[in-house]
Amino acid sequence: MSESYKITLKPVYSQTVPTPDGVQIPENWSLSWHQAATLEALRNPNIDVVFNTAMTGDGKSLAAYLEVLQGEFSAIGLYPTNELARDQEIQIQGYIKIFQPQDQPRIVRLSGADLEIYAENEGLKKSAAISTLTSQREALLTNPDIFHYLHRGAYIIRGDSPDKLWGKIDKDFDLFIFDEFHVFAAPQIASVVNTMLLIRCTNRRKKFLFLSATPDKNLIDRLKLAGFRCQEINPIEENKYQFPDTPAQEEKLKNQGWRQVARTISFNFIPLEPSFKASETWLKENSNLILKQFQQYPGSKGAIILNSIAAVKRLTPFFQVILQPYGLQVGENTGLSGKGEKEQSLSADLVLGTSTIDVGVDFKINFLIFESSDAGNFIQRLGRLGRHDGYEKDGQEIKFQNFTAFALVPNFLVERLFLGDTPPLAVNSICDRPTFHKIIADKYRQINDFRGYYKRWGAVQSFYLFCKLGDRTIKEQYAQSREQFQKACEEVFDTSLKSVAGRVSGWAKDWQALSGNKSGNPIADDAASFRGVSSLQCGLYDLTENNEVDRFKTYDLPGILGNLEIEVWTEAGFIRTLKETAERTGQAIAKGRFAHCLAFMKLRSYREERLNWKFTYSGDLQAIADTWKVQVLKGVEVWQPENYWIGEINKRLKKEGLVCYVIRRPVAEVRMRLRLPMHFQIYPISDRYSFHDATAPYSMAFGHSALLLDTLAYTFKSKGDEIWVA
Repeated sequence: MSESYKITLKPVYSQTVPTPDGVQIPENWSLSWHQAATLEALRNPNIDVVFNTAMTGDGKSLAAYLEVLQGEFSAIGLYPTNELARDQEIQIQGYIKIFQPQDQPRIVRLSGADLEIYAENEGLKKSAAISTLTSQREALLTNPDIFHYLHRGAYIIRGDSPDKLWGKIDKDFDLFIFDEFHVFAAPQIASVVNTMLLIRCTNRRKKFLFLSATPDKNLIDRLKLAGFRCQEINPIEENKYQFPDTPAQEEKLKNQGWRQVARTISFNFIPLEPSFKASETWLKENSNLILKQFQQYPGSKGAIILNSIAAVKRLTPFFQVILQPYGLQVGENTGLSGKGEKEQSLSADLVLGTSTIDVGVDFKINFLIFESSDAGNFIQRLGRLGRHDGYEKDGQEIKFQNFTAFALVPNFLVERLFLGDTPPLAVNSICDRPTFHKIIADKYRQINDFRGYYKRWGAVQSFYLFCKLGDRTIKEQYAQSREQFQKACEEVFDTSLKSVAGRVSGWAKDWQALSGNKSGNPIADDAASFRGVSSLQCGLYDLTENNEVDRFKTYDLPGILGNLEIEVWTEAGFIRTLKETAERTGQAIAKGRFAHCLAFMKLRSYREERLNWKFTYSGDLQAIADTWKVQVLKGVEVWQPENYWIGEINKRLKKEGLVCYVIRRPVAEVRMRLRLPMHFQIYPISDRYSFHDATAPYSMAFGHSALLLDTLAYTFKSKGDEIWVA
C-alpha cells in the first residue's frame, strides 16, 4: 500500500429546538434548528425562495416535507437522478408511518420511463397521463427534466393551449423543492430560473425551496435580481453545529438535546499518480485491506465510488470472487446498471458505483473508498459516510464499530495539503467538517462555474416561453403576465428578447442553408433543452446484464469507442428484440429514449485497456475555428484503425448535423486552462492537414458543452502568438 496520510474528522452535532406551536411531530421527537427555521420561512408570506444549506445527513428532506405532513399542503420534489427520487420516496413513506398524519398524504413518483409505460398501458396521451398521475396528490416526486419539458409544452399536442398542463399543476402545488441542486451546471440553473419566473408571472405567489449543503451563489444572485424574496437557512453561520473533541463533551451535548448527524471518521488520503487506471490498480493491489475491514469489524458495510463506469464494471466481478467465499455480497450501481441491479446494490455488503450513488442517496455504510475529480465532487462523496450508527438485517439491529474513509487522490493534492512550509493539514491531526471542507475547496481543483452562460444563452429559453405566452389560445388571459415575464427575463439575463429573437432566426437560416431542411434549428433546440440534445447517443443491448428486461440501455458514442467491446446491430433487430422481451416477460420496457439514437449495438464486454480514437473532418478546420462561435457541422467521422465496425458508424455520423464549437488547441490544454468538469463533452479532432499529427491540434465540444465553451473560448484568442486574455 502506498503511503497514507491520515487525519480524524470530528463528529457533528446539530441543535434541536422546542417544537413550534401548532406543529405535530411524533412523541420523543424534536426538530433540528434548521428544520423549524425552514418551516417558519415557508410559512412567512414575505419570503418566496428558501435555501437550506444544512450539512449532509441533517434531515433536509424532513425540513422539506414537514408542512406536507401537517396536512392541507402539497409539494413537488425535483431530484437530479431517478435513484435519489426512489430513495426519497422510501424516506417520505417512512415519515408518514412515524408521523401518522390525520389525512395521509398521497405520493406519486414519476420518471420519463414510468410516464411512457403508464401512458401506453392506459392507452393515454402523455398529457392525459400526467394529469391523471398528478391530480389529487400531496407529493409528486419527479426530476427537473420532466418539470422543464412540461413548462415548455413538450407533452401536449398541436392545438392544445400551452398552459394545458402547467396551468393546472402550478396551481395545484404550493411548494417546489429542488434537491441536491449544486450538481447542476449553468444551463440547468438558467432553465430553473426561467421556469420559476414563468410560475411567478402566471400564478399567485408560490414557494420554492432549494436543498444543498453547497448552494450556488450565481443562482441566489440571479433570483434576487428577478425580485424574488430569498432567505438562507445556514446552520453553520448561526453556530447551530458543534464538533466535540471528547466522549464527555459528546455526552454533555446529547443531554442538552443536540442530535448527532455525523460520526467520527478516520480519514486516509492515498496519493496516486494521476493516470488512467491508478485507482483501479490500487484497489486490486489492496483488496486485502477491504477483506480485512469485514473480518476485523463484522457487520461492516462499504462503498467504493469511482469516476469511470468501465472501472466499476471490471472491479465488481473481481471483488465478488474475493468476498463471496466469506458470505459477503457485492453489488454495482452505475449509469449502465439495470434497474433491478441498482435497487439490490444498496443492500449489498459492498457496493461499487459512480455518480449515480453519490448524489444524495442515503447510505448505511461505515467504510468508504472514493476518487473524485474536483473539490465539490470530493465533499459530495465524503458526505455518504458516517450518517448512521448501524442498519437492520433480518429484524436485527447491527451496530457499526468504526467509520473509515480512503480518498484516492492525485499526489499534487496531498503535497498541497500536507507538505510545504505551512501546510493546512498535519498527519494524525483532528479537524472539524467546515474547516476541512474549506481546506479542500481552497486546495483542490475548482471547476469553472460558466457564469457568462446566463447572459449569452440563458434567455433563449425565455424567448420560447415568451412566444408560447402569446399563443392565440391564451394571449388575452396572460397579456399582463407576458409583459412581466419579458421584463424579468431581460433583467435576470441582462439581454433583450428582441436580440435573442434575431439570433434564433439567424441560426434557423444557417441550418436551412446547410441542410436544405425548411424546418429545424439545432442550436436553438440545444439551448432550450434541459441537459442538451445528444446526437451521439447509441442504443445498447447489454449482454453482460443478467436481467433481460434491463438489457436495453443508451450510452454515448465516445464512451463506447474507448471502453466497450461491441457488435453493430440494426435498429429493427434492437426494437424487435425489445418488443419480444416485453411480451415474453410480461414487463413493459420504455422505448422512447431509443427514438433518436445514432446507432444500435450489442455490448459484449468491457475493455481492460482504453482504446485510442479521435474525431476527424475531411475539410479544413482552421476556417471553422476562426469563426469563434457555436455552429452546426456535417462531415465529422471517427478514426480508430483497430475498430472493424467503425465504417458502419461513420456512414451515419457524417450525415449528422452536430452542434459544436471547434477550438485550435489540444484537448488537454483546453481542459486544464478552462478548468472544465470531468464529464464535459470535449474531444480531439483532426482535419485533412493534421490527420497524421501525434496529438490532434483541435478540440471539439458538442451540445451544451459547446454552448458553455462558447462563453470561455475568448480566453484563447491570440494577437500574434500571445494569449491576450488569460
